[in-house]
Amino acid sequence: MNIYFVSLGCDKNLVDTEKMLGALTSHGYSFTGDVEAADIAVVNTCCFIKDAQTESVEAILEMADRKKSGLLKGLIVAGCLAQRYRDDIEKEVPEVDVVLGTTAIDRIVEAADDILRKQGHEILTESLDKPATGGEARVLTTGGHYGYLRIAEGCNKWCTYCVIPSVRGPYRSVPMEQVLAEAKELAERGVKELILVAQETTLYGTDLYGEKRLPALLRGLAAIDGIRWIRLLYCYPEEITDELIDTIAAEPKVLHYLDMPIQHASDDVLRRMGRHTTRKDLEEVIGKIRAKIPDCCLRTTLITGFPGETETDHRHLLAFVRKMKFDRLGVFPYSREDGTPAAKMKPQIKAAVKRQRRKELMLAQQEIAFRKARKQKNRILDAIVEGRIAEDQVMDVSRPGTFVYTARTYMDAPDVDGILFLETSRDLMTGDFVSVRITGSRGYDLIGELVDTRDNGEA
Repeated sequence: MNIYFVSLGCDKNLVDTEKMLGALTSHGYSFTGDVEAADIAVVNTCCFIKDAQTESVEAILEMADRKKSGLLKGLIVAGCLAQRYRDDIEKEVPEVDVVLGTTAIDRIVEAADDILRKQGHEILTESLDKPATGGEARVLTTGGHYGYLRIAEGCNKWCTYCVIPSVRGPYRSVPMEQVLAEAKELAERGVKELILVAQETTLYGTDLYGEKRLPALLRGLAAIDGIRWIRLLYCYPEEITDELIDTIAAEPKVLHYLDMPIQHASDDVLRRMGRHTTRKDLEEVIGKIRAKIPDCCLRTTLITGFPGETETDHRHLLAFVRKMKFDRLGVFPYSREDGTPAAKMKPQIKAAVKRQRRKELMLAQQEIAFRKARKQKNRILDAIVEGRIAEDQVMDVSRPGTFVYTARTYMDAPDVDGILFLETSRDLMTGDFVSVRITGSRGYDLIGELVDTRDNGEA
């Protein structure tokens, strides 16, 4: 029985997909990347913002049409959209056989078996308080040289614009021994870069141990043989402690990279968002990080056009971006989500205004990012090879007989940051670590030449 997966949304969702793949594999199911060869389709959905909802609904309807025409025997819908709109899906899309809630992904085998037994339409859910666990069998979909390690589930912040706590539940840390065991297993399978994810990584351990244990977890992960890089995502600024900063500075395997979503810098907007920082707080924590880790690559995300955001608020945010000079920055127009306090706030900002403000912020950041990229010239950096560009797609190759590879430095998380283009006559493999001299830049991306290759087994 062949199963086809559509995995949408964030990297936390991708971990769910990999665990569902692992569970199904262990029970004899097989998979296909060709929807034409599929018997059952699974759509793992996202509902964080309107665009994500639209993408998820379109994927569901596409698979539903295939089911209706007899090209599929079964259709399972999982993930955040399934949790949030499970009754609507059951009512509006009768082709869906099983709706699988966010805390019920471990029932994917039951869902597939029920389709084979023709059990009929059903909704499988579990309590959103269900303890978070790690170490389940996974099928890695990232190429094998890097892997996402989810250390917690859910969120307690209840920002006024966000539905995550209502679809993912309260904050629940994965027990440390399970996280370390899963990381060790990933390392034994060839994973060299661990990317730590959660709705918020900085609160790790507070629910289980009564204190923040992220620094201790990082030290434990750093002791695992085979792991070369450890990357931190989703660190809320108000939860970043001196101990965490010191640990990042002291542990060679923990990358000098910090993803720290701040969302805004106007105190009035931050208050309406339900955030727990002020502009002064943000400047203080960024100052601490840069003082102790001068080469730290800081990534952040912003929301523009939040209800009630004035032109003055926007100008404050624009000035903050120019002052802080983030290395990486993304901007999202505010998305009005039903059931959130922000959806009822007035005034709601017009779409055209949101687009214009986003454009201004991104232009300001582009100038900063391009300048920072140019300043990397002549720096020697370690990089992890992602793949080789096909010869018919390569432009501006300077020397015959060379290959062009894509790679990532410590400053680049997969799929969200820049790329390093590396030209060499050597035959490199995906996942190889190499030493590169930066020779130039092209917009956000870097260009480099090989200095030497490293033994992949070295720490």
